[in-house]
Amino acid sequence: MTVRLILAKGREKSLLRRHPWVFSGAVARMEGKAQLGETIDICDSQGKWLAKGAWSPESQIRARVWSWQADESIDIDFFVKRLQAAQQLRDWLAERDDLDSYRLIAGESDGLPGVTIDRFGTFLVMQLLSAGAEYQRAAIITALQKCYPDCAIYDRSDVSVRKKEGLELVQGPVTGEIPPPLLPITEHGMKLLVDIQTGHKTGYYLDQRDSRLATRRYAQNKRVLNCFSYTGGFAVSALLGGCTEVLSVDTSQAALDIARENVELNGLDLTKAQFVRDDVFKLLRRYRDEGEKFDLIVMDPPKFVENKNQLNGACRGYKDINMLAMQLLNPGGILLTFSCSGLMATDLFQKIIADAALDAQRDVQFIEQFRQAADHPVIASYPEGMYLKGFACRVL
Repeated sequence: MTVRLILAKGREKSLLRRHPWVFSGAVARMEGKAQLGETIDICDSQGKWLAKGAWSPESQIRARVWSWQADESIDIDFFVKRLQAAQQLRDWLAERDDLDSYRLIAGESDGLPGVTIDRFGTFLVMQLLSAGAEYQRAAIITALQKCYPDCAIYDRSDVSVRKKEGLELVQGPVTGEIPPPLLPITEHGMKLLVDIQTGHKTGYYLDQRDSRLATRRYAQNKRVLNCFSYTGGFAVSALLGGCTEVLSVDTSQAALDIARENVELNGLDLTKAQFVRDDVFKLLRRYRDEGEKFDLIVMDPPKFVENKNQLNGACRGYKDINMLAMQLLNPGGILLTFSCSGLMATDLFQKIIADAALDAQRDVQFIEQFRQAADHPVIASYPEGMYLKGFACRVL
């Protein structure tokens, strides 16, 4: 008999709205014992069946919903169906935008909570981030092999969030050949090198694809500062857009070296590109004090907030770097600024930019809004899936 999780009275409302998480405070009791990640039935306080989910006793999210259908088994066929449904959207996007790389599975929004799978050419890079995903590891890998027999699978489940689930970090080849140190991919006519084995996330920030393309529209005849540049995708796009100069800033020399290779790979003028290894916060202050000026600044920092306790500090950090950026822009200059912190709501981020403008003593017009690319969809019942937000700001 399947183990049952019984919710406290009145705590079924979010599940009735098909939100896929059950928090620890909503659990009244467990009937039976389940292993870490095992599939359980989720029931309301009266014992009425609501969903099938994965049990995660060490996480604040005690269960993640696999299925809303009582007769659906969580097996290889289940994962094959989810993969096939997800691929339909990606096929359309890949053809529309001439892509060979994209996010294939975006966790909860593709019906597979805790599962992230990115495709880079013939390599599938997976991250199993929840206890349930790890428990179903063998079934997920078999489903991937069935759906993508010509692809190699590489595991990048080396993300610290696994520790909250009681899981160890895992990384390495699963099936097929090992990815090369740098794999070229194609995005909107750009060639970009991806480090699957040791790069950020699964190797690249696929979610910023649309924002990188938008940069071209703003770059013509502009002097560009590309902050937190990583491997230079925004810099390549700015050069393709006709900028006069682009300075890419990052703390990682290895990332900057790849950024230089990316400029060369696209046949662009290296004399228009500079690569600066420095702390962005310190460099912005130095540039301000030295009177440096730019026409376009890209501000794409890493996640500043991992939990609600860090939100106030993150707000100060975002405000600081955006204020400094505004002070460096010529009148009428453009700031493309982003936050990938899921706990940072879009309206709060907009308010932070407005506050930064006051401190910088500059007027700002919001002229365009950005979000994660369409291969990172957000299912309506799970608004938390909307984590990346950004604005194009005209600074007067």
